[in-house]
Amino acid sequence: TAGLHFSRELLKKLELKGVNFAELTLHVGLGTFRQVEVEDLTKHKMESEELHISPECADAVNIAKANGKKVCAIGTTVMRGLETSVSTDGFLKPYDGWTNKFIFPPYDFSIADCMVTNFHMPMSTLLMMISAFDGHDLTMKAYSEAIKEEYRFYSYGDAMLIL
Repeated sequence: TAGLHFSRELLKKLELKGVNFAELTLHVGLGTFRQVEVEDLTKHKMESEELHISPECADAVNIAKANGKKVCAIGTTVMRGLETSVSTDGFLKPYDGWTNKFIFPPYDFSIADCMVTNFHMPMSTLLMMISAFDGHDLTMKAYSEAIKEEYRFYSYGDAMLIL
């Protein structure tokens, strides 16, 4: 849903500025949105979701990384997909299969340097991934500001760019 913030016009402007795009598919299920109900995060089990990363997508991402360009994940779904198929040398591999990857702090991300994401529910796997990427304190500061300024939360709400 983070991609819904990108109109055709915005995508064209980004393309004219030299931004390249690559698409992957992760069929999100209800497990992504299920609250975490355990204190020990290693005990939380994500439901498996189907993931497809084409060779063209992997090539585009790897060329960008090799050339020192930023890789920006548009959404937690994309971030989880990217982190599911990382090679031992830190590059993206094509992938056709299922993932139940649950990302929470502490976690060392391998592919993306930045991300666009919506504001998510407390105790959600999505908020925990954002905390792992941005750091818990900074994430909570951003969420406090979003609440104070009455940002819209959830899938069709406002988004933030994390650099």
